[in-house]
Amino acid sequence: MLATNKLKRSQIALSEIGFGGAPLGNLYQGLDNVTALQCVSTALANGINYFDTAPLYGHGLSERRLGLALNESNRESWCISSKVGRLLKACDRGETADAGLYQQAPPFHAHYDYSYDGAWRSVEQSLQRLGCNYLDIVYIHDIDCWTHGSAQAKVYSEALNGANKALLKMREQGLIKAFGLGVNEWQVCEQFLADSDPDCFLLAGRYTLLEQEALKSFLPACEQRAIDIIIGGPYNTGILATGAIAGAYYNYSLATEEILAKVRAMEAICNDFSVSLAAAALRFPLLHPAVASVIPGARSTKEVENNLTLIQADIPLEFWDTLKDKGLLHRDAPTQCPEALA
Repeated sequence: MLATNKLKRSQIALSEIGFGGAPLGNLYQGLDNVTALQCVSTALANGINYFDTAPLYGHGLSERRLGLALNESNRESWCISSKVGRLLKACDRGETADAGLYQQAPPFHAHYDYSYDGAWRSVEQSLQRLGCNYLDIVYIHDIDCWTHGSAQAKVYSEALNGANKALLKMREQGLIKAFGLGVNEWQVCEQFLADSDPDCFLLAGRYTLLEQEALKSFLPACEQRAIDIIIGGPYNTGILATGAIAGAYYNYSLATEEILAKVRAMEAICNDFSVSLAAAALRFPLLHPAVASVIPGARSTKEVENNLTLIQADIPLEFWDTLKDKGLLHRDAPTQCPEALA
């Protein structure tokens, strides 16, 4: 039985492992509709109740597929998050959509829009694609330097004065239950904490077995404000699932020799304790009291089932202590279940 964690401010109950919806948008490779819907059905049948998506993921394809699969069950039995910051516009006849990493995307362009009106339009379009009348969580998507580079400050200001105010209004009206940012950098989340009133953050890849800088100030600030974190990209886009193999990916690029060496050292300790590296990668973020859920993606029922098996693995405290002793894990990283410390 999967554990659930209630978000402190909104009381939304999320399964400790959720379902990242980017693969349903044909991330990296195409996925047929039958397989996509089976992935969602398998997750639901095994206790996963939290599904994350975005208009970006296959230019609406992920949302459409999730809507078809989820609406076969009671709306109150699952939670969904989507995002604002990109609006979809139909391509001209004969024009091909450029969806970047997403393959075989529907004929829509995605363009940035972090305005007040843009956020309202984005949520309305997401509700139509999903086939529901409210969203549990909405994140302002990708207002970090990772995405916008030198234009980030301007984008952040537009989002703070536009999409942020729209989501505050939607929360007040009950159209959404909670909101925050969905980004690849903790620094912008920390800035947003000072400037707004978010309920939670979706932080991709920045609190993992390989990265714990967020421990310095951001995660303690979230604890102090009773704001929850959902961790996306727990495998750092591959290497913590595959191990240090040739061609392993770390943060969307081929892993450097430094990262490969660190992962090899972790794998050696995993072998000593008979612990799967992937299981450790999934469990580690959840040991921090500010983290409510971790959301790996899946493109097959086998991957869904594998994630469910990994999250329930028994990992001894001595394993984490050894990683710390070897300098492979931050000394201050929590390594006991929050319930055990209560």
